[in-house]
Amino acid sequence: MRYPILALLAEKPAHGYELKQIYDDKFGAVWPPINVGQIYNTLSALERDELVKSEEIPQRGSPSRHVYELTEEGRVTLHEWLEETSDSPTLKEEFIIKLILAYIAGTKNPLDIIDRQRQEYFKAVRELDNLATDRNNDITTKLLVGAASLYIQALLKWLDQCEEEFTGQQYKNFTGS
Repeated sequence: MRYPILALLAEKPAHGYELKQIYDDKFGAVWPPINVGQIYNTLSALERDELVKSEEIPQRGSPSRHVYELTEEGRVTLHEWLEETSDSPTLKEEFIIKLILAYIAGTKNPLDIIDRQRQEYFKAVRELDNLATDRNNDITTKLLVGAASLYIQALLKWLDQCEEEFTGQQYKNFTGS
């Protein structure tokens, strides 16, 4: 969360809950919502590291609000991170592990697992297609939705390959669906 928060604060100062709303608005279509506690924990660490500073703003009838802003050191840190190349992608899809382990264990027909997952992916593609046609989307949402859609399409293609490989295989410990 460190770098996303720095990037959001580079746009404008904000309080923690506002950062959560901005993050969820920008990324919620393709990533799970962020926990507001995680935002505040990250803000505390960033302030301790002098990458952000906060100003306490009194609120009438409510507790004071802390508005955070990027420091010069925070801008430099963000810039350095943006200049770095990202690591090679890793497969973190639980489904991929589940499918491979189902085959290794031989206790579950992988073709049944593929069919169920394919339906989930088709559902996700339909939802992303609906988001993609929303004229109110800004460029970042369009790009994120496009990336998510291409990713799921690649997984669907991989499922087709898996289905071809698993068709006709014998499952030594297969006990049923």
